[in-house]
Amino acid sequence: MARPRTFDEDEVVRSARNQFHRSGYAGTSLEDLCRVTNLGKGSLYSTFGDKHDLFLRAFDLYCREVVAEARADLSGPGAAYPRLLEHIRAMAKSTVADRKRVGCLLAKGSAELSGTDPEVADRALATFTDLHGALADSIAAAQREGDLAAAADPNRLAAMVLAVLRGMEALGKAGADAAFIHDIAEQAINVLPRP
Repeated sequence: MARPRTFDEDEVVRSARNQFHRSGYAGTSLEDLCRVTNLGKGSLYSTFGDKHDLFLRAFDLYCREVVAEARADLSGPGAAYPRLLEHIRAMAKSTVADRKRVGCLLAKGSAELSGTDPEVADRALATFTDLHGALADSIAAAQREGDLAAAADPNRLAAMVLAVLRGMEALGKAGADAAFIHDIAEQAINVLPRP
């Protein structure tokens, strides 16, 4: 008769996510995962499969959280345009505050694995697509409210903003200084077409 599980699967996935976020996929050993989850190899394998399977669950969790956070930032109370500006500026602040240059697991996982792992590439692309959609919805709302030029294509503007946000994060990981990152954010805001 099998013993009942004495651990919370969601908590294990969160602990694994944090480890992969800190160290990347290749930089995380099975021993690291056992240490941070307080589980033995047998329990990890029997519940989650191999390291790759656990990474996919952790990556999925992280990606869902990133999209949910972006949607919450962009669709909260008040006018859409100020929320959009605050989202861009908050991303710059977050990048500057990342003094250890840990970065984003979405970016880290994509850079490390997308070229060789179609499952990671598919999940990353779906997440970037969702982030693009959240930005496009916000931009379209700002257009309806009269704060951005109605003739501009919200999908194209959202693509530009998404590229700027992801680029800021990459530059921050490379060590770009705070003023440079904040200037990029302000330039992206200045490019948004006002009515």
